[in-house]
Amino acid sequence: MHKQIYVNLPVNDLPKSMAFFKALGFGFNAQFTNDSAACLEIGENIYAMLLVKDFFKGFTGKPVADAKESTEVLVCLSCASRAEVDGLVAKAVAAGGTAPRAPQDHGFMYGHGFEDVDGHIWELVYMEDPAAAGAR
Repeated sequence: MHKQIYVNLPVNDLPKSMAFFKALGFGFNAQFTNDSAACLEIGENIYAMLLVKDFFKGFTGKPVADAKESTEVLVCLSCASRAEVDGLVAKAVAAGGTAPRAPQDHGFMYGHGFEDVDGHIWELVYMEDPAAAGAR
């Protein structure tokens, strides 16, 4: 089956987007990074390709959405604790992102999220009691 995931996201200003994610503690794979694209390393075998909009357009015949005006995808990452969720949101806001919604505590799951500098939504969740999810 599949061994890796690459989420492709259009960005307006690649250096600014890279600086944002570096401020959150993420790194980039230099082998797949140049003036048109940057390979954001999210986790083991999990990547986001930040693609300059004109380069991104070359992969589709459809119009490219402005993530500050509309949403096509919500990227959700699991975290190891509530503190990690809150810490990443705080770093995102400090680096120029926004936190448009309040944290959500569902008892078995805690979540919060942020919008990056291009408006892409990143949801963060910590599953406190995954077994309780089915009981709801």
